[in-house]
Amino acid sequence: MDSGPDEFEAFVRARTPALLRSAYLLTGDQHLAEDLVQSALVRTHRAWRRVRELGNAEAYTRKAMYHLQISRWRRRRPAESFTGATPQRSERAEPDHAELTALRLSLRLALAQLPVRQRAVVVLRFFEDLSEAQAAEMLGVTVGTVKSQTARALARLRAVAPELNDASATGGLR
Repeated sequence: MDSGPDEFEAFVRARTPALLRSAYLLTGDQHLAEDLVQSALVRTHRAWRRVRELGNAEAYTRKAMYHLQISRWRRRRPAESFTGATPQRSERAEPDHAELTALRLSLRLALAQLPVRQRAVVVLRFFEDLSEAQAAEMLGVTVGTVKSQTARALARLRAVAPELNDASATGGLR
């Protein structure tokens, strides 16, 4: 009896929350993130027998997810854009729930202002905690490209959202 479908179902149940978090960071929208994960899982399911033999289904799914998102970026530009000023930080020693929410919104707005490659590199390097070599392999680019895109992205983030510099120093975005 083939245990492939049971293994795939267990994989989906176990890894979907982590995949959704990554997809949300890439898309900036919960519904688009769900669509992206679902599309990546469809591709994984089609190749399940081969993926299972290789032993790294999550890596395959994530790579499919990143490639699908890059394809979507190439096809169209998003019609909506985030506007408005971010709330000022208070001088309290310990951030409250509202302040953390404001910081997360600032991060989302700042990420939305990055070009496609820069955003992908930031998500892979700092949210997925991949090395430069792993991020380069995932995106199909050189390590040098990852380094240059990371440097440009961080400079842009510092310029458009200086409040994030203070948050990262205090550990406010965890």
